[in-house]
Amino acid sequence: MTLSASPTAADRSSVVIYSGGMDSYTVLHRARREGLDVHALSFDYGQRHARELEVAARVCRSLGVPHQVVDIRAIHGLIDNSALTDTSRAMPEGNYAEDNLTATVVPNRNMILLSLAIAKAVNIGAGRVDYGAHGGDHVLYPDCRPAFVEAMNAVAGIANFEAVEIHAPYLRSSKAEILADGLAMGLDYADTWTCYLGQALACGTCGSCRERLAAFAANDATDPLPYCQRPDPAAELAMGGA
Repeated sequence: MTLSASPTAADRSSVVIYSGGMDSYTVLHRARREGLDVHALSFDYGQRHARELEVAARVCRSLGVPHQVVDIRAIHGLIDNSALTDTSRAMPEGNYAEDNLTATVVPNRNMILLSLAIAKAVNIGAGRVDYGAHGGDHVLYPDCRPAFVEAMNAVAGIANFEAVEIHAPYLRSSKAEILADGLAMGLDYADTWTCYLGQALACGTCGSCRERLAAFAANDATDPLPYCQRPDPAAELAMGGA
């Protein structure tokens, strides 16, 4: 009889790229539900919506999850050609579409963040990096598409002596499907931040807010976040925001 090998420490550990948003919040809890030893990793790259980092820190404290915020603002001048990193640019409004939200693309962001997360995983002996790329981002963000994730996974397997798996559990899921999974887990999405402007209240008009509201509408649920302007969720859903 052949005995199966016992799980190693690497098999039981994951570095989760945790922005503080809905998707990474759900990924974080999903990894914990798998029984993994989770290490949350957030990045300050000079984003306008840095409030998400405060939310991420609060959640990790409440869960007792190790959390590291990496300050990479020194690269801001390399990635400032985006409305998310340049406060002088107007934030586009409306639903996610190539014609109006290309201004929110941060150059090479996920390759940068994944590279650093892989380094963290190798450093602490974790075998996996989780991040929240999802199907709704495919039209606009090349670094959220399956081809990118598959290529990065291949590179992560050979870039170090210890192979690291890139795990994107919602790669082919919509925002509404991610939310449905989280609601089934009993998650409280008041503990997330989505708005690109990062003000005291969510704006309700940027593409990120509208996609979020549409996801709640698709699940017949009410978003617990307060908004400056909360559009009619039925209208958001009818426009295909989810």
